[in-house]
Amino acid sequence: MKAMLRPVINHRGDSFRELYRGVAEKTRHLFQTEGDVVLLSSSGTGGVEAAVWNVVRNGDVVIVPVFGEFSERLAETVELAGGKAVRVECEPGGVPRLEELKAAFEGQAGVNSLFIVHNETSTGVAVPYLEEAVKLAREAGALVVVDAISSLGGYSIPTDRLGIDVCVTGSQKCIAAPPGIALLSVSERVVQLVKKSPPRTRYFDIGRYLEYAARGETPFTPALPLFYALDEALGELLEEGLANRVTRHERMSSMLYDGIKSLGLKQVAETEVRSRTVVAAYYPEGVDDREFRNTMSREHGVVVAGGFGPFAGRVFRVGCMGLIKEEYVERTLDAARKTLQRLAR
Repeated sequence: MKAMLRPVINHRGDSFRELYRGVAEKTRHLFQTEGDVVLLSSSGTGGVEAAVWNVVRNGDVVIVPVFGEFSERLAETVELAGGKAVRVECEPGGVPRLEELKAAFEGQAGVNSLFIVHNETSTGVAVPYLEEAVKLAREAGALVVVDAISSLGGYSIPTDRLGIDVCVTGSQKCIAAPPGIALLSVSERVVQLVKKSPPRTRYFDIGRYLEYAARGETPFTPALPLFYALDEALGELLEEGLANRVTRHERMSSMLYDGIKSLGLKQVAETEVRSRTVVAAYYPEGVDDREFRNTMSREHGVVVAGGFGPFAGRVFRVGCMGLIKEEYVERTLDAARKTLQRLAR
């Protein structure tokens, strides 16, 4: 917050170029890449749209595992871009099996790409076989795009080692900066694709961003105060150490899941695929969603989210990311316990 109070500077001047290059280098450390990165002044959804419109061309066959609200949105965006989305679906709370994903590749000729949501925040589920899924796609000659908006930093995703072509994350999740910047890692395969076949978008044209990045600029006016905040947040992440941050997220989510269980609540996710950054739990019978969340916020200063789609009114979701620590987990669980006791009267 203090970083955003710095003076607004000329985004075509030397001071911004120095800021941009520093943020880009820190972003490479987060993605564990030696390749190109793109910084978009947009929400995470903008980053996903950028990935879709730069990778998908009319008629492309795209495999998309669908297991919640955001993975379904991803499939729909692929279709808006003219691609054929081959959905590999399962019931919410789980993840399509790796064998089903393999069958989709074997059953489709000429698959162009795999688009996969790593962490489905609508259900609190994370894909446990990301490395194996990328390998499947690479063996089929397909590009790989990973939506890691709510997971990168809470999980280690070494994009170069895995062979991910585009990985997308958002500033406000595990990085713990304010919202408004989408960060993307971009492989050389995608760089060559957009050079050969420019995408049908202006604002999200990755090739244009890379052209300007070579001189330390963005093609369009950046959200300058957010760049200051992102620089500070990435600095804090690197000071803590990526491995240490990942371990902290894992430890805090285990603590939160244990607490949810101790309250007699059932988690939405199957245990083997449960997310370490978003924890979703069912309400007990008779507890009103809006009353529960309003009481948590008004009386205890703790904000939790409701459910999406078929889970609306049935579950609440807790973010377990960014600067999460024991104090926050304990306070959240205590607020939930007191609120449930009050509403049960």
